[in-house]
Amino acid sequence: MRVLYNFDEVIDRRGTGSLKWHYSDDTIPLWVADMDFKAAPPILNAIEQAVQHGILGYTKPTEALYDAIIEWHGSRYELPLAKENILFSPGVVPSLALMMNVFTEVGDAVLVNDPVYTPFMSKVEQNGRTLITSSLQESEGKYHLNLADIEAKIIDHDVKLYLVCNPHNPGGRVWMREELEALLTICKKHDVAIVSDEIHQDLTLREHTFTPFLTLAQGYEHKVVSLTSMTKTFNIAGIKGSLIFSKDAALIEKIDAQQHLNDEYELNMFAYAAMHSAYRDGGEWLAQLLAYIEDNIEFTLQFFAEHLPNIKVMRPEVSYLIWLDCSAYSQDDEQLYDILRAAKVELSAGYKYGSEGHSKMRINVACPRMLLEAGLARMVVAFEGLGKDR
Repeated sequence: MRVLYNFDEVIDRRGTGSLKWHYSDDTIPLWVADMDFKAAPPILNAIEQAVQHGILGYTKPTEALYDAIIEWHGSRYELPLAKENILFSPGVVPSLALMMNVFTEVGDAVLVNDPVYTPFMSKVEQNGRTLITSSLQESEGKYHLNLADIEAKIIDHDVKLYLVCNPHNPGGRVWMREELEALLTICKKHDVAIVSDEIHQDLTLREHTFTPFLTLAQGYEHKVVSLTSMTKTFNIAGIKGSLIFSKDAALIEKIDAQQHLNDEYELNMFAYAAMHSAYRDGGEWLAQLLAYIEDNIEFTLQFFAEHLPNIKVMRPEVSYLIWLDCSAYSQDDEQLYDILRAAKVELSAGYKYGSEGHSKMRINVACPRMLLEAGLARMVVAFEGLGKDR
């Protein structure tokens, strides 16, 4: 019998140390990429079994875990992997920092697109590299890569590494195969390494197809690395764990050696257990989750069209994060954030994602519908105070 999961259940997260629910009042958080749904029962059961065993000693990845990772990515994305292609990491963000030392030297130029997930920029600068940005172009309601600008920036700044957000956060694009092939051609031409953050891959929505960068990299595997994790997919970000994929033996050896310098190559036993269970048994939960998220997205788009039509909404192709252009209300980024906080609803401020995030906000709709409706209603109150939709 098929188990139906209840994504309408409201779970009180206040007072738990939650980053998302950090308030002392009744503010509704629709910001950080953290879902308000109970984790998949197979994962919870796996963790419970580990606790009940009673011995929480040193743990290493099992052959069964490798098999689950290989099967998941092979069956869903036609990405053939072997055990030798896989490394473990505490998280995708630490891996981004790690890649600075694998592919670049201090002072080297690293290219990212703008807007982009904040650590793409901060980790470049914090590690003493030179940050170069190429702004995405918006047309027909979605972002596109400016290939001419990307190549010009690579040439002008002698870029050594390109950090690709695939799928894209915050814009919600699932880059098409042709777009990624064009990027690969440019990077091969100029000998630029590519690190593809693919953490949102499993949240690709209907009618869109995710393409792992490694499936395109034949003949250039020594310069391409993919990063991913089960944590975003299955709402278990509090259990740190991620994966590094490379199809080149020498590159895997170099990454592994760099990890050992800081002992960042192991996960804790609960992360191994959660990862194994997620990739082995989490498919049905994920399918039902995506259906619920798509319904929430449609509800949100209709709500904005009816109640806040001056907000320009970018329909996502992946995940539960929607990029909003609020420039009709204010050109002051701090004012946009503050009026929402005053109305007791929090969104992610767009300017934190780069200069292209000016006057924009990112909303997270991965929560029970009741919370989403209440948060959106508070947005109406906030923006009506600016007099645009009266």
